[in-house]
Amino acid sequence: MANKTATRTINIKQSSGIYSILSKPVTMFQKHTVSKKDYNFSEITKLRHLLSNERARMLNVIKTKNPDSIYSLAKILERGFKSVLDDIKLLKEFGLIELKPELKGKRKKLKPVLIVNELNINLSL
Repeated sequence: MANKTATRTINIKQSSGIYSILSKPVTMFQKHTVSKKDYNFSEITKLRHLLSNERARMLNVIKTKNPDSIYSLAKILERGFKSVLDDIKLLKEFGLIELKPELKGKRKKLKPVLIVNELNINLSL
């Protein structure tokens, strides 16, 4: 099965001085009125964490080195497994990577796989 790559778009809207992330993407073909329930205000903090040099380096390593597990990724990055796992969870939550289960002997590994090739962040003021 070939890796599917796509563009991930994160829409951020400002209202009364508060920024929130649109959790339900709206396409130009949908007739959808955006309401307050379509936004997730807690995700802004997570987005700030997503945009770090360390996570950008992690995405680059996943793309170029193709590690076969989270443990292998941690070794390549020379970081602790727990901190890499926390970052992996965040990248997965934003839809940038998938964790593909693979068997190696009797052990099940989770291989991080990059599923996007472009990230767009739209900020509406």
